[in-house]
Order: sequence, then C-alpha cells, then structure tokens
Amino acid sequence: MPTPHTYDVVVIGGGAAGLAGAVTLGRARRTVLVVDAGTPRNAPAAGVHTFLSREGVSPAELLRTGRAEVTSYGGEIREGTVTDARREGDGFVVTLADGSEVSARRLLVTTGITDELPPVQGLAALWGKDVLHCPYCHGWEAQDLPTGVLATGPLSVHQALLWRQWTDDLTLFTHTTAGPTPEEREQLEARGTRIVDGEVTGVETDGEGRLAGVRLADGSTVPVRALATGGTLTARAGFLAGLGLETVPVEVGGTVIGSRLDTDATGLTSVPGVWAAGNVASPTDQVVISAGAAVRAAAVLNMDLVTEETRRAVEARRAG
Repeated sequence: MPTPHTYDVVVIGGGAAGLAGAVTLGRARRTVLVVDAGTPRNAPAAGVHTFLSREGVSPAELLRTGRAEVTSYGGEIREGTVTDARREGDGFVVTLADGSEVSARRLLVTTGITDELPPVQGLAALWGKDVLHCPYCHGWEAQDLPTGVLATGPLSVHQALLWRQWTDDLTLFTHTTAGPTPEEREQLEARGTRIVDGEVTGVETDGEGRLAGVRLADGSTVPVRALATGGTLTARAGFLAGLGLETVPVEVGGTVIGSRLDTDATGLTSVPGVWAAGNVASPTDQVVISAGAAVRAAAVLNMDLVTEETRRAVEARRAG
C-alpha cells in the first residue's frame, strides 16, 4: 500500500514517554506522528506521583495536556494500534490494525508494558486502586492502612520490608511461594510484620467496592484495606518481530520479573534507526523517569537525523 507522506519520526505509543519524546522532536522542527492505542498502563490510578510540578495529576489529564503540547509544535496524534513494522529503503513502514500504513525515517517505540497479575479472584478489578505495586507511587495514599503483601516470588520479602515504611499494620501472605527463609522471617517479625501461610483464593470488597480483606483457601478472611503485589511485566513489543527485534528477560536480584526491549544508554535498539524509551525498555521506571528517558532518546535520534542530512548535503555539494 503506498504511503503519501513520510514523517521524520513515528512515535509508537502515546503515554508520558511517547508524548515527551514527541514534544522534544517537535521543538526540533521534526515532522512527528504519535500512534497511540489508548490503553495506558496507569489508567486505573487516581493520580501520578513524584512528577515534579504535576504531583497528583490524573493520568488522563496528563495525557490530555501532553497531547496538546505535541500538537502545539506541529506534531500529529493518531488513534490506532501498530501491528507490524518493517524496513523499507532507508526508513520504515508501520502497519496499523485498520490496515493503513505510515512511513517514517526513524521510529521511537514507547508502548510500555502489561502487568500479568497472579490469578486470584477479584485482584484485577482492584488493580491500581486498592491493589498496588509501587510504594513510591501509592504508599502515601495508603499510609497507616491495614496492608497486605501478596507474595509471588523471592522479591516479595523485599517488597514487604519496603511497604513497612508506610504502615505499622502489615501482613505478608506467602500464597503459593515457599515463604521467607528463617533469616527473612526474623527480619519481618522484628519489624512487626505478620506472616500468613496458605494459598490466597480471592479478595473481598465492601459495599462501596473497595478492598476489605484477603480470602484464604481454608475459608478464613484477613482484613486489609490495601494489597501490594507484583505481576509479570511484559513488554508490548510483539509488532517489532518483522524488524528482528525481540525482548530480553528482566532480572532483579536473580529473579526474572518480565521482559523488555534491549537498548543502549540512549535508547537505541539493535536495529539502526529504532529507539525505545519508557517502560518498554525499563519496566520498573516511574512516569517521570520514563518521560526523561524519552527526551534523551529523542535528542539522540534527532542528532542521528542531523548527521544523515549533513552527509547527504556534503555528497550533493561534491557532486556539483
């Protein structure tokens, strides 16, 4: 399918990272298209935190503001899902779910990740509200609440030790894991953290749909008002297979917690001309860090275009 226009850059993914990168490129007077599927990871959250000057802003408002800033510098926003990307000549062609195609000289991938939660009844419905993952994102709002940590692996003890900073009323549910080692158990108990063994089968809610407790396989319920857990963090990058880009495992403390696109310090992938930033490249980064990484990637990407344009100008000058 022919493409009537080639953008300098197509940004795939319109979250905080994608929009920050697009603003940077727009201010560099590049033609930019942002393609966004409209499914931000943090959509269920009430607010974005630790983002200086934007503290507590809703994810939806942050994106509305970011989109307006992109278009103010001439950038374009298009709703859609990219299903494929391929090399064509010196640039790239991306295919959307509706069958349309768009060409670009460079790509900036900022599609983020998906959270694959433990298969516990009712957990997904409360994700981002009362079921939480990051204390720096949600700990202040959940401070002093009866809080549980649903173990999913060896890192859950670390998670429990960290969440204890925000509440004195903390319970670690070992769930289907082997539980803490004797040394870890001593550390948890020394800080007043309860340890409850046994599989968790579901969560209970109150009349307002808020978390009220954790239900165990033996039928008992432990009251909690907040529940921290960790799922598998899977990069949204399957559409890049046509370029030969595959994800690599993400390890923390020797434990695999998900996947990511492998990049260098500037965000450049193993495919020349393709950069990645945000959670798709660094799944544990908060919003402000993801946005900053995209600004850096966009600046390096722009310099790559400048280098190419300079080379072509020199060649043309020498040719006559």
